[in-house]
Amino acid sequence: MNVLVTGAGGMVGSHLVEFLYEKGDNVLGIWHKNKKNIEQIKVPVKFIQCDLRYGEGIDEIVMDNLPEQIYHLAAQSYPTVSWVNPAETIDVNINGTVSIFEAIKKARKYIKTDYNPIVIVACSSAEYGQTLNKLEGDKIYVKEEAELLPLHPYGVSKVGQDLISYQYFMNDHIRCIRARIFNSTGTRKVNDVTSDFTRRAVEAEKKGVYELRVGNLETRRAIMDQRDLVKALNLLAEKGKSGDAYNISSNYIYQMRDIVSMIEEQIGHTLKLNVDQSLIRPTDERIIVGDVSKLKRHTGWKQDIPMKQTIADMLQYWRNMK
Repeated sequence: MNVLVTGAGGMVGSHLVEFLYEKGDNVLGIWHKNKKNIEQIKVPVKFIQCDLRYGEGIDEIVMDNLPEQIYHLAAQSYPTVSWVNPAETIDVNINGTVSIFEAIKKARKYIKTDYNPIVIVACSSAEYGQTLNKLEGDKIYVKEEAELLPLHPYGVSKVGQDLISYQYFMNDHIRCIRARIFNSTGTRKVNDVTSDFTRRAVEAEKKGVYELRVGNLETRRAIMDQRDLVKALNLLAEKGKSGDAYNISSNYIYQMRDIVSMIEEQIGHTLKLNVDQSLIRPTDERIIVGDVSKLKRHTGWKQDIPMKQTIADMLQYWRNMK
C-alpha cells in the first residue's frame, strides 16, 4: 500500500520507513531539517523535504499519492527546547498536525471523495505531566484515561496535537489513532542516557582507557527498543480502534546501574565510573511507565527486544560511525 511517514529524518521515523519498506509497502518519507539519519538508510525509499506548517507542500504530497496509512511523527520533540522557543514548538507540533488533516480533507474534495486513510499521530507521555507525580505508592502505571496535565510547553503542544486529532476524527470522520509514546531508545538515538553511555563506552574502548562519565546511577527508567515501538505503531495502523488513544511503553524498568553492567558485559571490561555532578539533577523524575494492556488487547503487541540486545546493537552502531 502507499504509506506516508512524516518526520522520517528522526530516529523512530528513519527506522519506521525501513520497516515498512521491508514489509513491501510503497513508502514516502518527509523530512525537514535533519537529514543525517536519512543518509544512513540503505533501502530505496523516496524522500521529500517539506515544512508541514505551510500547507501547500503537504497538500500536494497527499493529493498526488493518496497514502492509505499516514504516520505523523514530525515534531519539535525536545522539552528543553520548548522552554527556549515555546511559540515554535506549538507552531510545529499543532499546526503541522492541522496541515495533515486539512490535506486529507482537500484530497477528499478535489481527488477522491471516499479517500479514507488511517493517521497514526505520534503523541507523548509528556501529556500526562503532573498526573504522573500524583500517582501514589506502587501505582506507577498510567492509563490512557488519566488526566492530561503537561508541565512544559512541549507537553502542552502534544496535548494540543492529541486533541486536535480527536476533533478531526469526530467532526470530519478522519480515522486517526493517538499513540502516546513513552521512553524509547536504539541506534540513531542521541541525547538520552542509553545513547550517551554507549557512545562514551565506545570512545573509551577506542582510547583503551576504560572510564565512563555518569550521573545518578540509582535512577530507574522504563525503556523500550525502537523496534518494539515501530512494530506497535504499525499494529495500531492495522488493528487499532479509530479515534482512540493508546500508550506505547516498556513493560520493564531498568536501573541506570544495570545499563552500565550490560555495557561492561558487552565490551568485556570493567569501567571506572566518574560521577559528573553536572549530570545529576537536584530532584529526579518519578519512574514513568505506561499501562499497555489496551495496546496488547487490541493489537496483540508484545515487547520482544531485550535491553541486552539493544545495548549490543547501539555499541556496534557507535563503533561503525566515522
